[in-house]
Parts: sequence; C-alpha cells; structure tokens
Amino acid sequence: MADNKAPHATTADAQSQTVIHDIGFRHYDGPRLGRGWIVRSLLVETFRGVFGFGRPAKAKIMPWILVGIMLAPPLIFALIAVLLGLDELPMSYTAYLPQMSFVVSLFVASRAPYCVSRDLRHGVMPLYLSRPMRRNDYVLAKFAGLALAMFAVLAASEVLLFIGALLAKLPVGAQITGFLQGLVVAILLSLVLAAIGLVLAAFTPRRGLGVAAIITVLVVISGFAAVVALLLIDNGSETLGAYLGALDPFALVDSIAVSWFGVESAFGREVDLGVTGGLAFTAAATLIVAGGIGLLLRRYKKVGVA
Repeated sequence: MADNKAPHATTADAQSQTVIHDIGFRHYDGPRLGRGWIVRSLLVETFRGVFGFGRPAKAKIMPWILVGIMLAPPLIFALIAVLLGLDELPMSYTAYLPQMSFVVSLFVASRAPYCVSRDLRHGVMPLYLSRPMRRNDYVLAKFAGLALAMFAVLAASEVLLFIGALLAKLPVGAQITGFLQGLVVAILLSLVLAAIGLVLAAFTPRRGLGVAAIITVLVVISGFAAVVALLLIDNGSETLGAYLGALDPFALVDSIAVSWFGVESAFGREVDLGVTGGLAFTAAATLIVAGGIGLLLRRYKKVGVA
C-alpha cells in the first residue's frame, strides 16, 4: 500500500510501479533493474543469438559454417606466406573483407531477420514496452547487437591475417598499419551492413522473406554497381564510374579505404578521387547508417500499439 512506502523512495522507484514486471503467477519482490540494464541485456541477447548461443544446436549450424568459411582463407594465406617465404600477404587487410562480400552478405542476410523478425511476427513488442524501455532503446539495442556481432566475425579474420603475417616474419610495422586499416574497414562494413540488413528485415516480418530480400538487394546492388562502373569507365567517364560503382556497400567501404589510406582497391579500380572522393564516400556511408537507423525508428514508431 502507498502508506507503507519508504519516505526516501526515488522517482524511478515510483515510475517502476506503473509498469508490468510480474508476468507470472507469483509476485516479485526483488530489485527493479532500470532501463539501462534492460537495454544492455537486449543487446547481449541479440549478440548471443546471432551466433546461436543459448539456442538449439540447429540454430548454430548456419552462422558457424559461415564463420568457418570467413576464417579459413586467412589460415591458408598464412600457411602460403610461411611455406613460400613471401614478403607480403597474398591479400591485403583492407582487400580481404570486400573480396569475401558474398559470404559476408550471406551472414548478414541470415542473422538480421533473426534479430527482429520473430518479435514482429509473434507480436511481443508490447511485452518489451511494458518495461521501462522505449522504442528507440529497442531499435538501438538490436542495431548495436548485430553490428557488434558482425564486427566480431570480420575482426577475427583480420586478427588471423595479422597472426599469419607475424608467423611469416613479415615487417611488424607495416603489418600493424595494415591491420589497423583492416579493422577500420571491418567497423565500417559492420555498421553499413547492419543498417541495411535490419531495415530490410524489419519490413519483412517473415524470416525467410527477410533472408531472400537482403540477399537479393545486396547481390543486385553489387551487380548493378559493377556493371555501371565498368560501362562508364570503358567509355572514358572514370570519375563518374568510380562514384557510381560505390553504390555497392562493399565497394563503398573499399573506396573509403582507398581514398584515406592510399591502399590498392580490392576491385582493381585505379581511379584516384583524392580528398573529395574520400569525403563523398564517407558522407555516403554515414548517410546509409543514419538513414537506416532513422527508418528503423520510423518502422517501430507504432509497432505494438493496440
């Protein structure tokens, strides 16, 4: 009863009494953990779920097969560098991830729908929102969870490349520089692909449709961008071809690396757009991430409202 409440009860305690915490048949008298704890828990649950942790064995098959495919080439490159005594890795740190675009696309296509489709399909958003959690918290926690999982996989590939280079006794300074550049590429790809994947998954509540939509969009965009860039470059419009070729998310991140780090393009494009190109590509990547989060917030604006 209100008369029995402690006189020093905080505003948060008072607010916690206005939301549903007891879903079961027994009353809960434990501590009321706040909004930050709930958001952090949702982020961790999303991260774990991407890899199938805490789920049946069959849920782990697809993500870990794709992780294995991502991690196998660096081991082979390291073996080749050691056995042949190469003075550099068969593939650079910044070029490896764009070259593995199809496998990375499969990973985000299979994982993004898991993050949001089940909640939409089963209509459990009112349960989330019955806690001191806001819709924006839900969206940002899901985005952060998927982006972190993507980065973990991509960064693991870069780490293996780096270890292989050290085992091959390649120059440490150059390898550290390349490794850090590769991590930047991994961060950018994680943010861009998580934004694209979650937006498509959020608008296709059926998981299978979400997987197909993400794969189709990424493959179609990549193919379209490559063809347009090739046609323009062959007809003398190298600059325009370089800009339009970056419509592909992988080519976009590759172009950022080429512009800012001066590395060779993973796609063999030799057009140097300088600082202007670097600023344009960076702005485009920022727009994709910000726009994706904005679309997700708009998508969930009324989800769960009776």
